[in-house]
Amino acid sequence: MKVSDDEITSVYEYLATSLKQEEGKTVIVPTKRNYTFRTDRNVPKLGVMLVGWGGNNGTTVTAGVLANKLGLSWPTREGVQEANYFGSLTQSTTCRVGNIDGEDVFVPLKNLLPMVNPNDIVFDGWDISGLNMYESMKRAKVLEPGLVEQLKPHMEGITPRPSIYYPEFIAANQDSRADNVIKGSKQQHLDQIRKDIRDFRKTHNLDKVVVLWTANTERFTNVQGGVNDSADNILAAVKNGAEEIAPSTVFAIASILEGCAFINGSPQNTLVPGVVDLALRHDVQVAGDDFKSGQTKIKSVLVDYLVSAGLKVSSIVSYNHLGNNDGKNLSAPEQFRSKEISKSNVVDDMVTSNKLLYQPQEHPDHCVVIKYVPYVGDSKRAMDEYTSEIFLGGKNTLVLHNTCEDSLLASPLILDLILIAELTDRITYQTEDMADRAKFHPVNSILSYLLKAPMVPDGTPVVNALAKQRSCIENIFKACVGLPPDSNMTLEHRCFRPADGVSAGSKRPRE
Repeated sequence: MKVSDDEITSVYEYLATSLKQEEGKTVIVPTKRNYTFRTDRNVPKLGVMLVGWGGNNGTTVTAGVLANKLGLSWPTREGVQEANYFGSLTQSTTCRVGNIDGEDVFVPLKNLLPMVNPNDIVFDGWDISGLNMYESMKRAKVLEPGLVEQLKPHMEGITPRPSIYYPEFIAANQDSRADNVIKGSKQQHLDQIRKDIRDFRKTHNLDKVVVLWTANTERFTNVQGGVNDSADNILAAVKNGAEEIAPSTVFAIASILEGCAFINGSPQNTLVPGVVDLALRHDVQVAGDDFKSGQTKIKSVLVDYLVSAGLKVSSIVSYNHLGNNDGKNLSAPEQFRSKEISKSNVVDDMVTSNKLLYQPQEHPDHCVVIKYVPYVGDSKRAMDEYTSEIFLGGKNTLVLHNTCEDSLLASPLILDLILIAELTDRITYQTEDMADRAKFHPVNSILSYLLKAPMVPDGTPVVNALAKQRSCIENIFKACVGLPPDSNMTLEHRCFRPADGVSAGSKRPRE
């Protein structure tokens, strides 16, 4: 590894295995490729624009960053609470980098590579509701009153920019909120969003802007030939006001054209082929879909555990009830269908990995139910039942009840998505057969750990197992500073031959 004032350079030997068929047999071929990674050490002044800024997630993440930046504390029934970033992968987790005399050494994940401090993020955004951010925060009923009132002077004077409202894409029960919308045609909407991004960048003298959708779940968009299947067609479709251009798609297009990474935090198929094609053309990051914060994250752990243990998961039933505005919007069938799809596909790769348990095309019965119960507010209840076939026809059933404060889980994920997207944009790689450096693929699958239905580049296998997704992030960070991946083999301990006079069960003497 070499470190200069401007960049970190490391040469990484990537070992993998490929398979090929020879004379009816499968032959395993070990492969080796050297990558030179370069990470720009210049951390930018970062701006973030949230679509749905006045909603539960938008107000909570903005309030949380302000509370941390100002070092706020507030009284609760359990005592005084201080601001923190618990629940954030980048801010509150560590990774192992080696050991000293047999003792593992861990460092904060955020310290492996130069990363934006979330306290330095500048926020802005759009919302179909014209309430100021203080009133929106009160309406959300997520945060303690003692914190809300301390933040009043900082949020009362901020009002989200007008947003896009197409009633056919979200539930009719959202109509009463839509008092802050951009008028005109879809092309005029696209032009205005682009102007908003440019104004925000210029006003705050920002080096980089990331746009993230945390607004209502839309219905699925129909992918149509000649409309949203290519970059040229989708730009023409916006100009012509085509019906199957969703609000989130307009924001994605605007972001790409302005050179800003776009992240879709809701389950609808915002990143239709035309949007992805446009991102490839402009080499701008896109990522989606749907924040993975609570129930689905547990599902991606439990099913991985059960299948890895040789148990055949045959039935998964997930029930949710919640009372926030997301729950209200999801009470409409078309919007619920978007959520159902993103929640249901999360076990696919784990099932297909084990042909000893599952026949081709066989899949567990998987049912997802979501009900709107206003009284519970942002405190979502999730109940899951996992039934597996075990030895000699037996059955094993696990039942889990999970109460999660939805926006307090999602907000740290929003920060992680933004910070990792920004960091990976500063990483380039080069192999021996490449004439020039290149960035990672614009479809940022590194962010899969944080998303229910992760988008991946064409031809890339989708990984939903949580441990694999986290390992991907950690090992890419390590590779960029010249550290090997953590294999967990610990051969240095398992293959130690005791010296004379030291029993096999004793600890190795320190040198």
